[in-house]
Amino acid sequence: MKTNFNLFMPTRIIFGPGKLKELSTTPYLPGKKALVVISAGKSMKKNGYLDRVVGYLKQNGVESVMFDKILPNPIVDHVMEGAKVARENMCDFVVGLGGGSSIDSSKSIAVMAANPGHYWDYIHGGSGKGRPVPNQPLPVVAITTTAGTGTEADPWTVITKSDTKEKIGFGYDGTFPVLSIVDPELMLSVPPEFTAYQGMDAFFHAVEGYLATVNQPSSDAFALMAVELIARYLPVAVKDGNNLEARTAVAWANTAAGMVESLSSCLSHHSLEHAASAFHPELPHGAGLTALSVSYFSFMAEKCPERFPALAKVMGEDVDKLPTKLEKAMGFITALKKLIKAVGLQELHLSRFGVRKNESPALAKNAMETMGGLFQVDPYKLSFDEVVSIYERCF
Repeated sequence: MKTNFNLFMPTRIIFGPGKLKELSTTPYLPGKKALVVISAGKSMKKNGYLDRVVGYLKQNGVESVMFDKILPNPIVDHVMEGAKVARENMCDFVVGLGGGSSIDSSKSIAVMAANPGHYWDYIHGGSGKGRPVPNQPLPVVAITTTAGTGTEADPWTVITKSDTKEKIGFGYDGTFPVLSIVDPELMLSVPPEFTAYQGMDAFFHAVEGYLATVNQPSSDAFALMAVELIARYLPVAVKDGNNLEARTAVAWANTAAGMVESLSSCLSHHSLEHAASAFHPELPHGAGLTALSVSYFSFMAEKCPERFPALAKVMGEDVDKLPTKLEKAMGFITALKKLIKAVGLQELHLSRFGVRKNESPALAKNAMETMGGLFQVDPYKLSFDEVVSIYERCF
């Protein structure tokens, strides 16, 4: 066990079915006027979630302004526009309502509402200028309606600069939400395919955090719990979206996996996906991760098998009797393939979203240049040619 590590997890989390209504009474709201950030889609309005949030805020003495332009792969232009709306309306905090794209955007908007210049001035990697953020961002309240990104329990936000095809993560202590509400009842409306995509995203957050070289006892505990819960309950939630027990289990696994991201780190698996969806914004993040996963983790298991057996065991694989370290490690790949099939994604390929095999070198270059930091915490140091080969084995 590691005996030297740092632990910082400052977000207050209100969790459980029916908990959204506590927005009307909680004393922990950080201001009196909120910018409510939602996607450009119809679900927040159609399902009544926006009206409920605005109503509960009003009951709690908070005025609100809406910003509703966020895309599934959010872009920097909307970050800058949302920040302008927040400043012009003198909002003193930001509410991210929806999935990862809305909550991520709320964090980035909160940064730019309180700071000068352009968002990319503060980005590390790619064409970002990597400047320190001079002013504290506006506080963020996260209300998640999906179980996928864990962004309600971490400081990270992923934004795309469309003109340069750069999709880069950013975050620091100041971008943790001050309050997050996780109400699994809000997730009952998510369709089966997106339930699968989102759940697999959470699964990989946990897996990657467990394998990352910066793992620690607390992240390990949350990671193994999240992997076990998702392997058990995600297939149930995909099959029966109204099963509140399964939705609740997957929701908690997702939040726990977000804590893993805060306490440990993702691997270059995420870098590879970010490159693919930067080139092809129609590629859902969880779908891209899933399509890359067997190739990526098979390679990693061969190179550094030590931590894979524990993941396989919590997914139900009996690996103790297998004779070699490699065979034990590959038990995780067996379990991964079973899970992918159980959630109906066994026929999922990058080519479905327009990604072509001959793009592999360009994608590898983009992944290593824009999200190179994650390669630094991989258990095995990948070369450019090895990254290309991982992509090529996905087709």
